[in-house]
Amino acid sequence: MYTVTVRDHVMVAHSLRGEVFGPSQRLHGATFVVDAAFRGPNLDDDGILVDIGRAAAHLREVLDELDRRNLDDVAVFAGRNSTTEAVARYVADQLAERAVAGVLGSAARRLAGLAVTVHESPVAWATYERALEPG
Repeated sequence: MYTVTVRDHVMVAHSLRGEVFGPSQRLHGATFVVDAAFRGPNLDDDGILVDIGRAAAHLREVLDELDRRNLDDVAVFAGRNSTTEAVARYVADQLAERAVAGVLGSAARRLAGLAVTVHESPVAWATYERALEPG
């Protein structure tokens, strides 16, 4: 299985509901480092799994929707906590749609899956993995 990973970052503000979150219930800022790992068993005729430039550009586009925003005000997180896990799933789902549509390059249509890891600090992160149906 091949894996190609691109990385970017996003700065957000948010608050989390529930006593389990302690002081993070208050509005606070975060800078997340985000890795998007694309996986598949085969390379295309050019010897690539996914167009790295397109993957990086589309990761940036997805993150731009969240960058320098209060996630409490972003519709996709309405009524739920924008935890690190929830952000990882949101980014993965957005990239999966683009991969299946072919906008990450024709090779990306044959991806088996992808994983998005959101690093909330140098010592803590969450990953969401999902399978893709190769086309």
